[in-house]
This record gives sequence, C-alpha cells and structure tokens, in this order.
Amino acid sequence: MKTKDPNALPYGLIVRDYREEDYPGLVSLWERTGLDDKKRGDDSEAISRTLELGGKMLVAVLPGGEVIASSWITCDGRRLHLHHVGVLPEYRRRGIGKKISLLSIDYARQKNLQVKLEVHRSNRAAVELYRSLGFKYLGDYDVYIMRKFRDLCI
Repeated sequence: MKTKDPNALPYGLIVRDYREEDYPGLVSLWERTGLDDKKRGDDSEAISRTLELGGKMLVAVLPGGEVIASSWITCDGRRLHLHHVGVLPEYRRRGIGKKISLLSIDYARQKNLQVKLEVHRSNRAAVELYRSLGFKYLGDYDVYIMRKFRDLCI
C-alpha cells in the first residue's frame, strides 16, 4: 500500500521561483483575489527591483503553467516583508496557502532575517493561518503610507 506524501500538493502543482513570463498570470491572480491595487505600483519592474534587493517571489503553478498562488517577499536589509500571499478562490483550503507560506518562512530562515506581514483583520482565514505558523500580532500599531509626494517646505 502506498503512503501519501505529506508534502505533495494537489493537482500536480509545483511551487517555484517567479519567472518574467509568469507576470500576466500573476496579475490575473491578484485581480481575482483582491491583491491588486494600482496605487501600490506592483508592476513587473517593482518585482524585478525587489528581487535584486534580496527579495523572493514564489508562485504555485498548475502543470500547464497557470499561476494559482503567490507569495512575495521584499527585503529592506533589516527584515523581510511577506505580502501578496494569495490563492485563487477555487483552490483554497487545500494546503496551498500554507505550503507557499512555509516556503516563504524557510527563505527568511535561510536569510536569518525577521519576517513581517500585514493582513486585514477581517481576513479570518489568513489570520488563523499566520497565527498557526507562529506569527504574533504586534498590537497597538497603526499603519500609514505615503504614495504620492507633495511639495514640502524643508
């Protein structure tokens, strides 16, 4: 009797490093999962820059090459930031998000850097996943961003 491999992914999926030809599928994934926000400037050039600076982009792809999950890790030299972890809705709750997250954490372990993430508190499934993997809530922090610069008197 064959024993099922606990690391095997369904559908013949493989998780691998991002390739430039994955970009259209990645955009489609982000659009379908709500991870796309044109204000962020998450384009192919931004991905390339972050990879050059020590980041990593993982994708889960079907045998035909369709991107169904992603995990983007950026590096600021002090810690890694995990974001754009998403799985197409029809493939959720099958261990794919957990697997791609674990591989991302392993990358952080190899780099010996802390890993931080932001998740909307209403995304209960993601919050539960991240807590189960050992992430701790920082609490009492508000997150602010400046996307456009205005003239400041300096």
